[in-house]
Amino acid sequence: MITDQLVDTFGRRITYLRVSVTDMCNMRCVYCVPPDVKFLPAREILTLEEIACVVHVAARMGIHKVRLTGGEPLARKNIIKLVTDLAAIPEIEDLSLTTNGLLLEEFARPLAGAGLNRVNVSMDTMKPERFKAICRMGELDAVLRGISAAAAAGLRPIKVNVVVMRGTNDDELQAFAQFGMDHGVSVRFIEYMPIRKEPGWQDKYMTREQCLERLAPLLMSSQPVVGNRHDPARYYTLKDGKTLVGLISPVSHGFCHNCNRLRLRPEGTLRGCLLSETGVDIKTILRSGGDDNLVAEAFRRAVHQKGEKGDFSHMRSGMNQLGG
Repeated sequence: MITDQLVDTFGRRITYLRVSVTDMCNMRCVYCVPPDVKFLPAREILTLEEIACVVHVAARMGIHKVRLTGGEPLARKNIIKLVTDLAAIPEIEDLSLTTNGLLLEEFARPLAGAGLNRVNVSMDTMKPERFKAICRMGELDAVLRGISAAAAAGLRPIKVNVVVMRGTNDDELQAFAQFGMDHGVSVRFIEYMPIRKEPGWQDKYMTREQCLERLAPLLMSSQPVVGNRHDPARYYTLKDGKTLVGLISPVSHGFCHNCNRLRLRPEGTLRGCLLSETGVDIKTILRSGGDDNLVAEAFRRAVHQKGEKGDFSHMRSGMNQLGG
């Protein structure tokens, strides 16, 4: 029986696995999907059974939190079956999913029925025309209906993730905070990151402090609330006294020292960091007849590779391959 816990060389205990189930997406967001994107052939992506096998092993090594990501995870065929299988693993205490929301209205109740606990929804604007410019596909109304459907299905707490881009949507921070209060969701503002060393990224970048300055009229206090130290967001209470708004600031305020996660990419590479281009190939182990002990050893190697701190200059992959 595999019972050893995953602890990296810097003493961080690894308890969280993010699983990118596909690199495919039904949007083409400007900061996420490269213009020359070529999606992986189906045969190169882990099957649902292979993903479930990997999570079963991870759960016996101390992983108790799993998030399904993409691409767009709801675009993966038979995603409900995967959720059902993962929810049945006793050690998994928190099973969540990050989605762009386009298909959430259809999937919210089946996901809840299959055992999903909660959802995060990516939504970078509340203006329909701006939505088309940022996402290039889909409709804002579909995302809003998806958020309402998730709430009705009990997939709470709902978190809305907003990538803040100066000159694009930075004038909507207060509107998003008000949306959070009106709908009982926590909005989280994410710093624009220099993915693939994009030229001119600094022109779109805003720090945590600049975002807080914009949000100040709607904040109850400028002091953050005490929360889970592993959460990348720093949360602040809005003026209604109950709704939280979060700021995720990987560039200006890195949180690597508290990182407790590994990432499984759709092609079967297990990585210790979003920004790392090295990893352990689990797919080959599975497809060459490797047993659970070899999968467990792959986890140990991935944890051993986990560096002390991420470096954006090392990142070459698109966000659609990594799951954010």
